[in-house]
Amino acid sequence: MTTDIKIDYTREIGVVGRRNKAPRSVLRHGLLIGFGLVMLYPLIWMVGASFKESSDIFTEIWPFPDPVVLENYERGWRGSGVGFGTYFLNSTIVAVLSVVGNLFACTLAGYAFARLSFKFRAVFFACMMATLMLPHHVLMVPQYILFANLGWVNTFLPLITPKFLAVDAFFVFLMVQFLRGLPRELDEAAKIDGAGPWRTFWHVILPLTLPALATTSIFTFIWTWNDFLSPMIYLQDPRTYTVPLGLNSFLDASGDSAWGPMFAMAVLSLGPLFGFFLAGQKYLTTGIATTGLKG
Repeated sequence: MTTDIKIDYTREIGVVGRRNKAPRSVLRHGLLIGFGLVMLYPLIWMVGASFKESSDIFTEIWPFPDPVVLENYERGWRGSGVGFGTYFLNSTIVAVLSVVGNLFACTLAGYAFARLSFKFRAVFFACMMATLMLPHHVLMVPQYILFANLGWVNTFLPLITPKFLAVDAFFVFLMVQFLRGLPRELDEAAKIDGAGPWRTFWHVILPLTLPALATTSIFTFIWTWNDFLSPMIYLQDPRTYTVPLGLNSFLDASGDSAWGPMFAMAVLSLGPLFGFFLAGQKYLTTGIATTGLKG
């Protein structure tokens, strides 16, 4: 009889505990949802503004359009002289080739610093890390003079070529740190089998660097797609403009700006970013345990 009473009492305590947790759980989830809506409000407002008349965009806080204006997307895509599809194509070319360049150059540089032994390796690595402390604005003038002397101004070469020379020290450092976490036994086993440094890198090390490669690809694509300053410096012909410059072309210094079409194209320009991120996000959290070293 005593045991039954004790069991019932314990059960009652559990029920009361769950009842006390329910209001706190609802409050916690409500706060999270509210905070999420606050964070998403600028995006919701931009989407709503893309369906409004330009004269109504900044006069209403309410993000939902009334009436809905679909003409903004047609006018924005048609552009003024140059269609916005050209800007999308230019940005895609620059972003994709930048990703390829960073993957090629930064991975090889990271492999050399992390796995190979050569003279002055520590000095070269320190110099590479020192470039992280140099503001980009310090290098703009000498870079422009160099590219102007090469005749590369108003082409994509100043935006793409440096990526194939491992100039992004952040991604080199990322690859170095990732490769240092791989067991040295892999290199020794490959060397015993007669593999040289290049074969070891291509067949042994590279397949294990998928998480780092995905991280490099995603951030390179996002940063390049959103870059406004570099294309503004080197691209002068509207036919070579990228998406950020194309969006800027909707603004008029006289005040007669096409806000509706600009926001419409801004919404469309987010599509490749979301798509590229969703395609590679699963690799961002993938560790060595879920790649080639597992099992």
